[in-house]
Amino acid sequence: MSTCSLEHPNGQEADSVPAKRLYKGECAQDGSVGGGNASRAVEVSIVMPVHNASCWLDDCLQGILNQDYTGSMELSVYDDASTDGSRAIVEGWRERLERRGVSMVISGHDSAQPRGVGHAKNQAVSQSSGTYLCFQDADDVMMPQRIHLQYEACLFNSTSLIGCQVRRDPEGSTERYTRWINNISQDQLSTQVYTSHGPTVVMPTWFCSRDWFQRVGTFDEGGKGVPEDLLWFYQSVGQGGGVVRVDQCLLVYRYHQQAATHSVLEETIWNLRVAFLQERVINQWESFTIWNAGKQGRKLYRCLSSFNQKKVRAFCDVDEKKIKKGFYTYEESKERPKPQIPVLHYREASPPYIICVKLDMTGGVFEENLKSLHLEEGVDYYHFN
Repeated sequence: MSTCSLEHPNGQEADSVPAKRLYKGECAQDGSVGGGNASRAVEVSIVMPVHNASCWLDDCLQGILNQDYTGSMELSVYDDASTDGSRAIVEGWRERLERRGVSMVISGHDSAQPRGVGHAKNQAVSQSSGTYLCFQDADDVMMPQRIHLQYEACLFNSTSLIGCQVRRDPEGSTERYTRWINNISQDQLSTQVYTSHGPTVVMPTWFCSRDWFQRVGTFDEGGKGVPEDLLWFYQSVGQGGGVVRVDQCLLVYRYHQQAATHSVLEETIWNLRVAFLQERVINQWESFTIWNAGKQGRKLYRCLSSFNQKKVRAFCDVDEKKIKKGFYTYEESKERPKPQIPVLHYREASPPYIICVKLDMTGGVFEENLKSLHLEEGVDYYHFN
């Protein structure tokens, strides 16, 4: 693994430097060498935004070099104001990648401040030319089979977002999250899109057709603190896009404190999830039960529109103290009398449910309780844990 102590030449670039592209030409019958898109259409563009990633780039680029995909590939890099020589490191790999048949296009800027992950991704997509887009974070490492297996999956799922299983580095970090990423079923990739975990296939594993990306639209460019991946994911699902996971570990997914995801506030994610849940599920229901009369369930109730609050027939729980009290009073309400929502034992409640109980946290007790009701996920209940 590369470390921050590696020394690389610091290439100084002007602000908004235009993209530099070099294609490996193909020999024609007369011995001449062609170049550019006319000589060879690019099948897969690897889209890679970069910001101060010098610690990880060698491993990342070696992973791209090791791909066993035999079609045409392009690496499209946009450097978002790196100050650690990241761009020079990428340039230093050009000859090796070109020799492997991976064409490169690199651009960026050296303004005082980065313009954000959404902007960098959009620029990398815009300057690329592949029929398919493989999104790659500069701090992660793709396994040799990644592109060819996701490419094959995308051929049969042209309006879907294709992900894969991952291996966390360091091992054991975000253990519950990683288990969820890798183990939810193919059906749950669509039904569990409202949970606090975010997209059911994680952004660093995304692969899709350019046509689908253009239909959904570009990433939000609000900058730091904006969950551009979740916003785009919801846009894709909202437009009828599928979610598919290749059930092989095709990416080493690094966890570290410099990751952009740490800049996004939990409340921002919460508000987006509530809005999407209401739009896609609750607005279609006449009434429902919130499973969890505790903090998370009550917070969800308070965040619903007043119209949807009136659809909540009850809370349900296993806590005898909450059940014995019999109701939850919405103290913040301006209505008089203040709304009082019944609190029932889960066996006395009726579906459909919005479940606000965290999975994988009760030693299997909650999961067994849910299973005992013989309900269908995506019809009788949705998780919002």
